[in-house]
Amino acid sequence: MLERLKEFASEFFVTGDPLIYGADVAIGITMITIVTVLTYFKKWGWLWRNWLTTVDHKKIGIMYIIASIIMLFRGGVDALMMRLQLAMPNMDFLHPEHYNQVFTTHGTIMILFMAMPFMFGLFNVIVPLQIGARDVAFPFLNALSFWLFFLGAMLFNLSFVIGGSPDAGWLSYPPLSELSHSPGVGQNFYIWGIQISGIGSLATGINFMVTIIKMRAPGMKWMKLPMFTWSVFSTCIIILFAFPILTVTLALLFLDRFAGAHFFTLDLGGNPMMYINLIWMWGHPEVYIVVLPAFGVFSEIVSTFSKKKLFGYKSMVFAMLIISFLSFFTWAHHFFTMGSGADVNAFFAVTTMLIAIPTGVKIFNWLFTMYKGRIRMATPMMWTLAFIPCFIVGGMTGVLLSVAPADFQFHNSYFLIAHFHQVLIGGVVFGYFAGLYYWWPKMFGFQLEEKLGKWAFWTWNIGFYVCFMPQYAVGLMGMTRRLSTYGWDTGWWELNFVSTIGAFLMGVGFLFQVAQIADGIRKYKTLKASGDPWDGRTLEWSIPSPAPEYNFAVTPRGDDVDEWWEEKERRAKGIHPPEPVYEPIHMPKNSSIPFIMSVFWFVAGFGFVFGWLWMAILGLAGVGICMIARSFSYDTDYYIPVDEIKRTEASLRGSV
Repeated sequence: MLERLKEFASEFFVTGDPLIYGADVAIGITMITIVTVLTYFKKWGWLWRNWLTTVDHKKIGIMYIIASIIMLFRGGVDALMMRLQLAMPNMDFLHPEHYNQVFTTHGTIMILFMAMPFMFGLFNVIVPLQIGARDVAFPFLNALSFWLFFLGAMLFNLSFVIGGSPDAGWLSYPPLSELSHSPGVGQNFYIWGIQISGIGSLATGINFMVTIIKMRAPGMKWMKLPMFTWSVFSTCIIILFAFPILTVTLALLFLDRFAGAHFFTLDLGGNPMMYINLIWMWGHPEVYIVVLPAFGVFSEIVSTFSKKKLFGYKSMVFAMLIISFLSFFTWAHHFFTMGSGADVNAFFAVTTMLIAIPTGVKIFNWLFTMYKGRIRMATPMMWTLAFIPCFIVGGMTGVLLSVAPADFQFHNSYFLIAHFHQVLIGGVVFGYFAGLYYWWPKMFGFQLEEKLGKWAFWTWNIGFYVCFMPQYAVGLMGMTRRLSTYGWDTGWWELNFVSTIGAFLMGVGFLFQVAQIADGIRKYKTLKASGDPWDGRTLEWSIPSPAPEYNFAVTPRGDDVDEWWEEKERRAKGIHPPEPVYEPIHMPKNSSIPFIMSVFWFVAGFGFVFGWLWMAILGLAGVGICMIARSFSYDTDYYIPVDEIKRTEASLRGSV
């Protein structure tokens, strides 16, 4: 019996690597610390009532952002480990199998568990406030979406210490992801972690699309929407059509592994290229899913900090919608080298070049907005300005890669690595950092001090160029992706060493950001912000910071693109709004079902990972019971009385 237990433990837990043991210790210490702190300060009830069961879109947004920052740290540590391994020739820091696991988890975490939740966090915090709504269309579904994402991410990250991480690349191409090449459970962790969180992502896309369509303030017609809200709507269109492809693709791959199907194997009529087509039908639209909201963030910031209306509002709207459409017609440029033929390659080369046009339009819109503007160089604006040259370089190298004959040389080289990091860090990460700094006062009621923020900005940016510019050169010199080591005779070591220094500089930038947030929390009372600290233009700045539970005591109007700016102009002319007439406000009640249902999804996913059908069935049964419980829940809302609204507004009015 004891021998069987030892054998089970040796297969169940990841052993034999000092880095894994270090992670085990860190996880154990962190969990003990969290439990100890919550118990000592008697905060378990507070945690349950205010966070685990909340359906408030603002709190859900904050939880998304906290989760994404944690995932940025995890994915960043993976990146630093890879750069250490490649800093010098013949390094033995990571053995090849561990290196494959690290680059697989790095890519998966950064795209799906860092960029996506950061994006959804900004959706949740800002969109209802920008359109004058009191919540999203489906608050219960919103909470369920977050917990599905979070527990899917936890399931994926568990593979690091239990069972073993996936090692077939962040898109898990067959045959590497089939049982023949990945017989362990790592690939199952990949499938079910993404599958569970992907359901939440699809639900979020549906939720925000309905919210924008149905819950806009009176007078807020389509061409009066704030630009960030337009970027969210464009993104939701892509989510609606792209994520079902991912769900089906991963389900088919799991059937290959679990039930002996042959969708993506050469045996019995399957075809690995079918998987690669399907995964990129989702994968390339996914790039635009994460970058379009960043474009919306930049639009808001450029207008606010230039004190001007956004130049070419309608052209920006149409550019975003065109990108949403064209994003589904570019996927084959990821495998020009497969031999599709000249006609197919030419079509996808042209569509890839075409999608660069609406992207370039936005650059000119931002530049013309800044032209003759009264630009204020606060931290959000600095991140925005840093994005523009960075994204231009990324876009130009993207056009180079869109030329099929040239791509035969660039394909799978470090030139490609440099390109997509240029776009995804310079476009997505810089954009979400800009949004975080911009809307931080709206979320937490205080501003972050600029000094540490500027240190973070410069170390991030210098580190970024030091890290990725050498990778263009080393890629042209012949270094391919996924190499875990190389020899002295290649002539690559100097550039790789410089690249590693840049990666660590970016890590220092992240530490400055953590220090900035910690310093802001420490000085919270002295840094307390007004409701409109940036002299903003859209409706979220018309209410106190942080926003009250009900957002707006009286439903606002949205008759202008920059409604709050126009309202301030009217007040400056002596035209004041009438005294507010309060009415009871209808609000949703908190619910424990989203959290509990997501835990059951986690249990089901864990069961499928290890092939324990009893656990999978138990988890799915729990999901079904939660759905039935929800269907019989009738006491799901309440009204905030007028007296309470008046008291809340009176206490907050000094900060408006």
